[in-house]
Amino acid sequence: MSALPKHHYSLAEYLKREETADYKSQFYRGEIFAMTGGTPNHNRITVNSLISIGNQLDGTGCRPCNSDQRIRIPANGLLTYPDISVVCGELELDDQDPNAINNPLVIVEVLSKSTESYDRGRKFDLYRELPSLREYLLISQETPHIERFVRQDDGTWNLAVFKGMDAEVELQSVNVKLALATVYNHVTFAPEDEADDV
Repeated sequence: MSALPKHHYSLAEYLKREETADYKSQFYRGEIFAMTGGTPNHNRITVNSLISIGNQLDGTGCRPCNSDQRIRIPANGLLTYPDISVVCGELELDDQDPNAINNPLVIVEVLSKSTESYDRGRKFDLYRELPSLREYLLISQETPHIERFVRQDDGTWNLAVFKGMDAEVELQSVNVKLALATVYNHVTFAPEDEADDV
């Protein structure tokens, strides 16, 4: 007895589904992957970060986008919704999906247990094929901890880690400073022994 083959969707089928879907989905190589909702901590961290970044970018020609902004990576076909992205100058609309953009300078993902390994691994591999991308931020929701990856002139990526409520991350490509005390304002962390058990 053989397993049923997976249905492979066309880009047009995916886009039609997204227009009426009750939830957002990623699209990659003909497969559609539902995106789960965030926890209260995830949502608070995202909103805090978005407000701080947006306030600092006001009047600069750069603007942040929330998780409703779809991004398409032409080199590999991934369509996804980062928690936050930052674009400077004109939005570069995708030629196959007019609601997706191709030119974020910064992408921010708030990590969750179910997506952390993907955000760190395969998804980052795919994001790196965006020529515009200069910085990638991974924000923990378990503890005050942010990792910043910066693309170098030779195409390599450098990692810097920021820990504790007194730390501050500089997004060099857009001249924004993100204080961890601001990012984690009103966020309640689980006690360490509980966090280790989950």
